[in-house]
Amino acid sequence: MDRRQGLSVRLKLTLSYAGFLVIAGALLLAAVWVFLLRGRSNSLKVPDRSDFLRVFDPSNFGPVVFVPAGILVLTFLLVFGLVGGWILAGRMLTPLIRITDATRQVANGPLSYRIRLPGCRDEFRELADSFDTMLAQLEAHVAEQQRFAANASHELRTPLAVTQALLDVARNDPDHDTGELVERLRVVNTRAIDLTEALLLLSRANQRSFTREHVDLSLMAEEATETLLPLAEKQGVTIETSGDMSITIGSQALLLQLTTNLLHNAIGHNLPEQGIVWVTTSVRPHTVVLTVENTGEKVTSQLVSTLTEPFQRGIERLHTGHAGVGLGLAIVKSITQAHGGTLTLTSRPAGGLRVTVQLPAASAHTQTGGDQA
Repeated sequence: MDRRQGLSVRLKLTLSYAGFLVIAGALLLAAVWVFLLRGRSNSLKVPDRSDFLRVFDPSNFGPVVFVPAGILVLTFLLVFGLVGGWILAGRMLTPLIRITDATRQVANGPLSYRIRLPGCRDEFRELADSFDTMLAQLEAHVAEQQRFAANASHELRTPLAVTQALLDVARNDPDHDTGELVERLRVVNTRAIDLTEALLLLSRANQRSFTREHVDLSLMAEEATETLLPLAEKQGVTIETSGDMSITIGSQALLLQLTTNLLHNAIGHNLPEQGIVWVTTSVRPHTVVLTVENTGEKVTSQLVSTLTEPFQRGIERLHTGHAGVGLGLAIVKSITQAHGGTLTLTSRPAGGLRVTVQLPAASAHTQTGGDQA
């Protein structure tokens, strides 16, 4: 935005200090005139040079010498206010200068720079601390995006490289079994498509570009269970669903994807036989809760803290089959944040994982006005 050049803040503060001193001095002199000199018999006249020589003579103190003395006092206050105000304004604005220098340095350098303004808490230091916090969040976000881009490139390169290798084999060996080649190409291509769709879904959730409507999480849990029931039966996993009607406001498609990802993850990372998945929904004050628990191997807290990172697959799946693209829980996290909710992952003492998704209830959305995309 183009702005016209104006007075500096330091100059404005200086003029304000000086103006205040002059006004205060004028009021003081006026008070002295009204209450001390108004009753004197000396008539007010324009002073000459001899009057200035009698300023400090007590016998001649009156309106004649009061006026030039007042002018001298006001002149002194003006000069003193300008000089003192300039010095004081400079000292007061020193933290702001440091903040300005920091913004220029960050704009042209790394995001790791921090102001770390010393001293007690005041407006400038709160501004500096907020700026440091913003820089820390921005640095973490940029680093996360860089890791995501690198991982996505690696994941996309793998199926493309495999496809290239298979095609090279087919070209160099015309007598190779084409049926096996086509099947392997189909599997690799399916993985690439799944990864691309997952990336698009993750981007859509991060941008929050979706229409909001009333969604019942209990219905999402039932639909996801019905969809994945054949997979669960094939792998010997029992799904138990329970809970109350839990209505929030958001995207039905994204919340269904969230529930499906959680359930698919719980089925895939389970016991080799007689595994169980519990899916429950509940209502709390101002929030609705979706909880997905599963049996399985014990998971360390260190591993749990990394499971929502993109392309983090955690422990090996105990069931053979499609290994996923490593974005399941990352998509769940993004969808949860896009709906103003919180995602909590905890390991179960007996083994397995408990995932809790808390979203604002529909009534809470109504009270606060809700977000409109």
